[in-house]
Amino acid sequence: MSEKMLIVDDEADFATGLVRMLRAGFPQLEAQVCTSSREALGAMDQLEPTVLLTDLRMPEMDGLELMQHALGRDPNLTVVLLTAHGSIEAAVSALRGGAYEFLTKPIKRDDLYRCVSRCLERSRLMHENSRLRSLMSKSELQRTLIGDTPCMRRLKDTISAVAASDYTVLIRGESGTGKERVASSIHALSDRAKGPLMTVNCPAIPDQLLESELFGHVKGAFTGADKAYKGIFQAASGGVIVLDEIGDISMNIQTKLLRVLQDRQVRPVGSSTSQKADVRVIASTNRPLEQKIRAGEFREDLFYRLNVLTIATPPLRERADDIPLLADHFLSVCCEEMRLPPKRFSPEATVCLCSRPWPGNVRELQNFIRRLAVFCPGELVEPFHLRFVDGQDEYATCSAEVPLVPYKDAKNLVVEDFTRRYVERLLDGTRGNISEAARVSGLERVSLQKILRRLGIGPADR
Repeated sequence: MSEKMLIVDDEADFATGLVRMLRAGFPQLEAQVCTSSREALGAMDQLEPTVLLTDLRMPEMDGLELMQHALGRDPNLTVVLLTAHGSIEAAVSALRGGAYEFLTKPIKRDDLYRCVSRCLERSRLMHENSRLRSLMSKSELQRTLIGDTPCMRRLKDTISAVAASDYTVLIRGESGTGKERVASSIHALSDRAKGPLMTVNCPAIPDQLLESELFGHVKGAFTGADKAYKGIFQAASGGVIVLDEIGDISMNIQTKLLRVLQDRQVRPVGSSTSQKADVRVIASTNRPLEQKIRAGEFREDLFYRLNVLTIATPPLRERADDIPLLADHFLSVCCEEMRLPPKRFSPEATVCLCSRPWPGNVRELQNFIRRLAVFCPGELVEPFHLRFVDGQDEYATCSAEVPLVPYKDAKNLVVEDFTRRYVERLLDGTRGNISEAARVSGLERVSLQKILRRLGIGPADR
């Protein structure tokens, strides 16, 4: 990490004297002087300072205003304000505005060195915290969003960038593509992570109740309102509210939601006063909002209020290479949840999974894997297990166009498939009685037991 300081003072000789003093005590520090706030704002992009030392009293733009602009660009910047007109009121105002330290002219060498040492130490800590947070963000996204295809890498990069701001977000994508996970990841990686995350499934709540659910109501506002209710916008204060399937809300709610996004205030039903709404809004939809706008079913001004930052979740068909990773992950989770021994997919079963269209996207794949975990008794998931879960005819072939294999291998697969289905029916018909099963099948008891062990099937599985 390079240590850089920007010194801003309209007295050029004073600023130059500070630079000479700092170079004597901090030879590794790169210092640059600007004689106006306007000049400093332009220099910040090139220098990217870790510490800003600025005079408080300057023409055109004072030090407090410069500090606000600078912190808006880089919240981790360490700011020191200095003035010849030091006072308790000025110091308190500066510290409340975001300054780290306050110095009074004329500056003593020892005071300057102590101050700069603390500032540089803070900057190092802030830099390290940012680095660790970035690593944690990547780790968190790898854990919650499975996949390493180019579109998934772009999605994770977008989430990391969006989480660093506090702007409204619109998440768009087909059903089952993980819009809820994206919203929760943005919350977890943002400065609001310690605040609540509250989700509203907009279409699931009747229109006459949705307004009260979102904005709250006062006692007696309507029949049944026996007591006041805060509403989700108030309950989620300091956190994030997710408006799921925003495209399905009525025009009446759209109008009131627009007012909330514009004014950042909510008015409970039946109340004559408004209350501040300190929440970040994330909306999601699988609907083509532009078409709904043209049809007069969605407000254009609300769309632009929601569409400040946009994230598109890719459908599973565009990331088919992620299917093996997803399938293995879901199968492992299912086995843990059901307290079953670990299972795995055969290469042929993986090919079948990858070749399917999955119109329900990741959610459909996850539910399918859950059924596989239930109905596959052994540790290896084969193509015929997929057909069984599909409810296909026992002689149906895999819908995937499996690559051609040598005749001997193909024959072994067919024989293995037949053997498993035969043994499962055999045990079902004899209720797991091995002796009876051996008699009916004409196999020696020992031979039947070897087949069962090889297939990972036991009488208790029936």
